[in-house]
Amino acid sequence: MSILYLVLPLALVIVGAAVVAFSWAARRGQFDDLETPALRMLHDDDDRAGTSRPAPPTGDSTP
Repeated sequence: MSILYLVLPLALVIVGAAVVAFSWAARRGQFDDLETPALRMLHDDDDRAGTSRPAPPTGDSTP
């Protein structure tokens, strides 16, 4: 029974910290747009592939 004096305040502190973290994240706009970051990763490969490709040979370097 005496363990309740330790566990109950500890649980209240953890729940309070979770509520504070959630309210901080909600005020900072972490939950405003949930779809765009998930789709952004699909379009990142197209941008990287376009910039990392070597230039096509021109055909002028043959001796």
